Amino acid sequence: MKQVGLLLLLVSLASCFGKEPENTELKGKQLPAFKLLLTDSTTYINTANIPGGEPIVLFYFGPHCPYSRAQMEEIIDDISSLKNIRFYIFTTWPFLEMKDFYTHYQLNKYPNITVGVDYTNFFGDYFKAQGVPYMAIYGKNKRLNDAFVGKIYSNQIKKIAEE
Repeated sequence: MKQVGLLLLLVSLASCFGKEPENTELKGKQLPAFKLLLTDSTTYINTANIPGGEPIVLFYFGPHCPYSRAQMEEIIDDISSLKNIRFYIFTTWPFLEMKDFYTHYQLNKYPNITVGVDYTNFFGDYFKAQGVPYMAIYGKNKRLNDAFVGKIYSNQIKKIAEE
């Protein structure tokens, strides 16, 4: 019985560090249009207005999720190698939870990171996201290269974004 419990634990932990992309029919599709409420609590952006020409990463996080926090730390630690990628980091949690995450990681210091709340839960529904962190990586042409659930390495983000 102990072995079954250990096996289940290992399988669940392995799924949180997914290195293989999600099997999604959205691959190759254009960046979807949805709104995010930004950290100033008054500004909204529509993803349809994000300019092309640079890779785009949509990072859906849970403010208290240890894997989302580890993913954020990974991005910050390697931000110099990811500086040509535009990150849109958002949650569906309440505004104050997002703001605490933003403040904790001092995300205002990074010009290529935009943080907000997906207040309509568009992203989770569109991608059928089964958990967080969930990352959709778009190329310069604003078409989906790959999507991942679970923490991935920054060198993998960079490689896929540049495809």
